[in-house]
Amino acid sequence: MTTAMIVYASLTGNTEECTTIIEEALENLGVDVETVDCMQAEPEDFLDVDICLVGTYTYGNDANLPDEIVDFYEELAEIDLTGKVFGTYGSGDTFYDKFCQSVDDFTERFKEIGAIEGAESVKVDLDPGEEDIENLNSFAKKLVEKAADL
Repeated sequence: MTTAMIVYASLTGNTEECTTIIEEALENLGVDVETVDCMQAEPEDFLDVDICLVGTYTYGNDANLPDEIVDFYEELAEIDLTGKVFGTYGSGDTFYDKFCQSVDDFTERFKEIGAIEGAESVKVDLDPGEEDIENLNSFAKKLVEKAADL
């Protein structure tokens, strides 16, 4: 059975809503999913699963990583995820110049440690609408297909 771990940070509930959509989509595809708030997660836990996911919001004008996920981001650099499939997603506000920058930051970090991008990142403006839900379901499907191809 394919396994996945979702680590997320959510302030307003928008990224958490995206997480729930992805979790359900993966489960419907037969994946054993563990979802963990970033404050409870350890990057090493990704070593035990086939698909590694991070969902986060982006904070403020400077597009900073949320405070609660900074340690996870920094510690992620210390492990080797060569050959693991990853996916990143999150919510933001298109009002800001650097829309969903934290999603891009995690994508780059995963690539630096050898993980394979299983699907293009999904960036949601505020809360997920109908099109976003379709994109998140497609994202989950692509991740599972990529993991199956390895």
